[in-house]
Amino acid sequence: MISLEQVKDMIQSQLPDAEVWVKDLGGGDHLEAVVVSTAFVGQSRVKQHQMVYVALQAALASEAIHALALKTFTPDAWAEAGQPI
Repeated sequence: MISLEQVKDMIQSQLPDAEVWVKDLGGGDHLEAVVVSTAFVGQSRVKQHQMVYVALQAALASEAIHALALKTFTPDAWAEAGQPI
């Protein structure tokens, strides 16, 4: 089983400036992650998600993470959604 903190650390290892929130949706392997990063500026939503999946590749391959609901934002998009960093 992988901890929520480990998932956060894995994402931040690829996206050092990222603000990351990870929540267990059940069973410890069904997770939701919200990631806000300047690295997403100018990238499509698909590319943003691919950037996060690269960071989590080993955990996904080993099925430590079975399912991941992923929400990605640029800092501006996050602010527009009314969310503080």
